[in-house]
Amino acid sequence: MEGSCWKKAWKLFLFYAKIGIFTFGGGWGILAEMRKEFVEKEQIITDEELLDVTSVGRSLPGTMIGNVSFLFGYHIGGPICGFAALIGMIFWPFIILSVITFIYARVLDNIYVARAMVGIRAAVVPIMVAAIIPLGRQALQDRIAWIIMGAAFLLCSFGRNNILAVVLGAITGYLIKGVLKVGSDNNA
Repeated sequence: MEGSCWKKAWKLFLFYAKIGIFTFGGGWGILAEMRKEFVEKEQIITDEELLDVTSVGRSLPGTMIGNVSFLFGYHIGGPICGFAALIGMIFWPFIILSVITFIYARVLDNIYVARAMVGIRAAVVPIMVAAIIPLGRQALQDRIAWIIMGAAFLLCSFGRNNILAVVLGAITGYLIKGVLKVGSDNNA
């Protein structure tokens, strides 16, 4: 993504506005689109960098995709691009949600809407999985990462403490891979 800051910001705004209105499945569906556009097509970010941005964005308070959009834009071109990506991401969903809020009570008990929601929920799962698999491959490249993931999964499943899982994962990864230099990337 070359050009001036404002040109980059406009391009990010348009991209995020487009996927914000046409991508279903929440943040994971949008990450799949980001990966296609910026990792595969434009090659301006690697899977590892996208995973890092996603990990940080997921770990912060607020919506994952809002955080990821801002962090990604910031990564590409600084704060102006960060805000452009975020505003583009929330622009159409904000408009649509505002309209839905006014009519929601009227359609809440509608049998047709309820039936459609069953299909929508089922169709969203593969969209999320399509985004998770490539990022998972990048994150889980050795035994240490698999062990950290397993421990975090248990902590989140039974302890319900996501913040503790992220903090302990960061500390463990730093200590094992950084300080102790155990399990280099070549040792799987």
